[in-house]
Amino acid sequence: MPPKDRGRGKLPAPLPRDMILKDTEGKVWRLGGQIGQGGFGLIYLASPQTHVPVEDDAVHVIKVEYLENGPLFSELKFYQRAAKQEHIRKWMNLKKISCLGIPVFWGSGLAEYKGKSYRFMVMERLGEDLQRIFEDCGSRFKKETVLQLGARMLDTLEYIHENEYVHGDIKAANLLLGYTNPHEVYLADYGLSYRYCPNGNHKQYQENPRKGHNGTIEFTSIDAHKGVAPSRRGDLEILGYCMVQWLCGKLPWEQNLKDPVAVQTAKTKLMDELPDSLVEWDSSGSSCEIAKFLACVYGLAYDEKPKYQALKKILLEGLESSGTRYDGPLEFSAAACTQNHRAGRAAKVRLPRPMPKPVQQKQKKMEGEEHFCQNKACTGVTGKQLHDEEKPSQLNRLLHQTEPQQVHSPTPSPKAGQQKQNKVKEEESNCLSRPRARVTRQQFQPEEKPVQFHT
Repeated sequence: MPPKDRGRGKLPAPLPRDMILKDTEGKVWRLGGQIGQGGFGLIYLASPQTHVPVEDDAVHVIKVEYLENGPLFSELKFYQRAAKQEHIRKWMNLKKISCLGIPVFWGSGLAEYKGKSYRFMVMERLGEDLQRIFEDCGSRFKKETVLQLGARMLDTLEYIHENEYVHGDIKAANLLLGYTNPHEVYLADYGLSYRYCPNGNHKQYQENPRKGHNGTIEFTSIDAHKGVAPSRRGDLEILGYCMVQWLCGKLPWEQNLKDPVAVQTAKTKLMDELPDSLVEWDSSGSSCEIAKFLACVYGLAYDEKPKYQALKKILLEGLESSGTRYDGPLEFSAAACTQNHRAGRAAKVRLPRPMPKPVQQKQKKMEGEEHFCQNKACTGVTGKQLHDEEKPSQLNRLLHQTEPQQVHSPTPSPKAGQQKQNKVKEEESNCLSRPRARVTRQQFQPEEKPVQFHT
């Protein structure tokens, strides 16, 4: 049963070093020293070698909260339902990626100490968080690093979304480098994760002012400001704001963080006036790809499945000119960031001004009927088109197969590869040309059912 006061809590009293904990599978863990804390929990080094003290280079950690606290319960449910290692490995093989930024979950359990009940979760140890690195780099990352981080997080979010969850709190403080490989980056802290599509049924769009402005105020989505439940487009919008901060050094609304309504208004203005609004904010002139990314995200319906590969291609195009691989080494240095900023200012990129916004037309009542932009012949997504797209792909069907020899897909022929490349280009063109009006609940299209890994 979930805690009664979900989301509320306080830091627990510290547990003693060398205490032995037993998880639900019967495995025992020895506590080491405390290395950190979150809003409601403490983090300790840990080891399955219970007969010797835990070393400082231990590769496991244990996160501890009071049993009645809510965030760790939410995080635990995410890992149990959506982050099983066999599913992650199969996904990586099918997507042909070397790393998926979801930490390894080792186990969980309950413990008692001095009359208090605790919940704990055992995870792989991660390295330094990006917020600290960002500040050490003078609050700016070089453009190539920003695009690398964005593309990798797209991979991670696509997997999370396909398993019926959204993260809801993407930010530099929740992005951690690998402990053994600092060129890998992981999305941590699923305390605000939300099951947006339980059993394939997407939550309905409903504004609730009493739940408004949830999440981390500078990054949270416009939907969250309105009290709407988290969604896939919200996660991608949050990622876009993160990239803007990493590239530009700050966000346009950072001076008004104590006024959530002012922040919401500034975000709406930025998104409504893309790409000019971002080009004007970015003094280095190097935000072209991020402006395109945000424009595509802003055109998504609340319950629409994003075209992840088209979004990823936008970011990868920004890496091609420098010869940087998105899965290559990450470069963090104040000197590199400053040099990149000056170079961008010297060769400032100006995006074309957007066409005048068309006069809003009356909503067509017939479901599935096509609509057209007045400034561009861009066809809207009809119910039939979305329904056809929602049919399970061969890739999704393969994810449910258990035979090891079926994990690896055959190498596509040159013709098939060209068709795939053309499809990605077409998806990118479609998302860039779609109208940017936010879709309300009355305009919903039938929703696809994500791949369900959990049992």
